[in-house]
Amino acid sequence: MIRTRLDAVCSAMAGQKLDGLIVSDPQSIWYLTGFYTEPYERLFVLYLSTDGRHKFFLNRLFADPGSAVEKIWINDADDGIRIVADNTVRTGRVGIDKNWPARFLLPLMEYNAGVTYVPGSACIDTVRARKDAEEQQLMKAASRINDTCMKRAAEFVQSGITEKQVAEYIAAQFKKEGADGPSFATIVSFGKNAADPHHEPDETIVKPGDCVLIDMGCRKDRYCSDMTRTFYFKTVPEDALRLYEIVRKANETAEAFVKPGVRLCDIDAAARSVITEAGYGPYFTHRLGHFIGQTDHEAGDVSSANTGKAETGMLFSIEPGIYLPGKTGVRIEDLVLVTGSGCEILNKVDKHVKIIG
Repeated sequence: MIRTRLDAVCSAMAGQKLDGLIVSDPQSIWYLTGFYTEPYERLFVLYLSTDGRHKFFLNRLFADPGSAVEKIWINDADDGIRIVADNTVRTGRVGIDKNWPARFLLPLMEYNAGVTYVPGSACIDTVRARKDAEEQQLMKAASRINDTCMKRAAEFVQSGITEKQVAEYIAAQFKKEGADGPSFATIVSFGKNAADPHHEPDETIVKPGDCVLIDMGCRKDRYCSDMTRTFYFKTVPEDALRLYEIVRKANETAEAFVKPGVRLCDIDAAARSVITEAGYGPYFTHRLGHFIGQTDHEAGDVSSANTGKAETGMLFSIEPGIYLPGKTGVRIEDLVLVTGSGCEILNKVDKHVKIIG
């Protein structure tokens, strides 16, 4: 599996006419080597070369990764960037992956003035975007835990409870089900708080007629889940029900549109047109979806600006919403896996309107 991933990235490098690629993102390094560490302020890079002479630059503080890639060890007192410069190409084009600090990149550019350094993240991001069979199973497992905990969270909401209490309960349920932890800060929004898509749970107490928006996800064996459901406490007002059904239609319309070869911007448009035609276009204030994997938001999105096409193995969210400032909000989110003929929806929690409490 590691060999396949490395070969795919090297092929992408060749397509961009790169002689080398400096990989600094710990998740990408794990993806390509099976070794993970959090380097904090220390130098930690995997150098990929199109000639196959890959090199791993490691601080002696780190554990031995056991990788077949050549290892070059660095002490805290060493000029680590000089060592990188002396062991990588001196001419040609080298890609830089992710957010490598300027305190590393700028000295390297000075040491190796004959090299053209260019953004290289796409070489890895395009490979990571298509989940292999093992990754798909891990993400399905994380989504199964998320489904279980979402159902419990809906049942937990009762009179007198606060948003914070629900969020804390969800965290406990993730732990009970064996998750490594949440994949992002859980969002629980009652009533008008749901008009803020990224509301942080507070001491707001649920009231009859309130929407109860829960956006939650867990991480299990390094891979993430993510889902949003909007419920109603005790009763659902007629105007709220109308909003909900518009969003549900937008969600299901977009999911039915997903298949290999379809442009991601057109998937966004499929959902957005439903909301716009209903008169709420200005209140759908974000892109339709984001890619997901080792982190909740990976490179890639489903937006009006992304003209790339869906490919088999891609996994992203479909999460239309309507947010009425000072009043209410609705969001319904699933993760979808692009298959050979369409998509598989990873979340199984029913999306028809549900009254809880």
